Amino acid sequence: MPTPRRHYLFMSTPVGPLGSGLGGGVELTLLNLSQGLRQRGHQVTVVAPEQSTLGDGPIVTIPGRWQPTAHTQGRATPATLPADAVLAHMWTYARQHQAAFDLIVNLAYDWLPFYLTPFFHTPVAHFVTMGSLSEVMDAAIHQVADQYPNRLGAYTQAQAATFGDQHAFQILGSAIDLSLYDFCDTPGTALAWMGRISPEKGLEDALAATAQTQTPLKILGKLEDPDYWQRLCQQFPQAPDSYLGFLPTAALQQVVGQCRALLMTPRWVEAFGNVAIEALACGVPVIAYNRGGPAEIIRPGETGWLVEPDDVSGLVQAIQRIDQLDRRACRRQAEQQYSLDALAIRFEAWFEAILH
Repeated sequence: MPTPRRHYLFMSTPVGPLGSGLGGGVELTLLNLSQGLRQRGHQVTVVAPEQSTLGDGPIVTIPGRWQPTAHTQGRATPATLPADAVLAHMWTYARQHQAAFDLIVNLAYDWLPFYLTPFFHTPVAHFVTMGSLSEVMDAAIHQVADQYPNRLGAYTQAQAATFGDQHAFQILGSAIDLSLYDFCDTPGTALAWMGRISPEKGLEDALAATAQTQTPLKILGKLEDPDYWQRLCQQFPQAPDSYLGFLPTAALQQVVGQCRALLMTPRWVEAFGNVAIEALACGVPVIAYNRGGPAEIIRPGETGWLVEPDDVSGLVQAIQRIDQLDRRACRRQAEQQYSLDALAIRFEAWFEAILH
């Protein structure tokens, strides 16, 4: 029996406009999921902060002040809502227009959408985009799990486990538009590091490992924490020359594809790690700490190496073994597991389970 054609309302992160990089991997997930579902015949409308862009997909932009990012707050930080909050305005829009949609899908890692879930007539599903970071969010997520079984989704088992009950989550992974990433079989000498430049991403370990191996490093991503970056520049004089900025996909994949490997050095439990599958799509192996989402993506000895967390010497040893890996195997894994259609099918099945 064919899946009915649905109209979904996706509620974006309120920490900044889509396309700015402030939303991290959520931005790419939202873009690719929207595209994959539309290719399967569904209608998708995205609600996001003012000045957002989302390719050619339908988008409603809402003015207002952005929310603080959850990863910069402490575990005991209370839920906050600034005056003229874009989050409140976005969910007012959702309440007013809910009858036009079969399902509302929340991607905001914030207390308010979870609290509002019982007050909507149209079902609200929550794709949780980070691991456990605060007591107030843990409580809100557990309350939805108790009241509405099957309404929670996550990227990986490792992410879901941080909330203490991974069985409450549908594990859905992520994806990319493979047509935007070119396979490169003849890399140069440099390694790549991609991500928000913020302390929890552990860029200093990548800089230390490449300094020890005398390997050039190309750093790509949003400069989120200028004070942290200045400390890195003082400690590693080569850092400023290595930083290439926050690049659009076309330019990013050209740079990454020419690299021998991608380094992932997170200090926290990464929910997934979209940068890993972007690298794999280019044929680039991934060297990552054995922590969080990347540990569920990389096939050790085939498409990368997993290293003991926070072990720079382990990174150095893995860098020395890059040439044992087959770049064609990396591209193959991306094609098999992380296509837009594969992602859309997984989400579509989850949505239908909720609606039935």
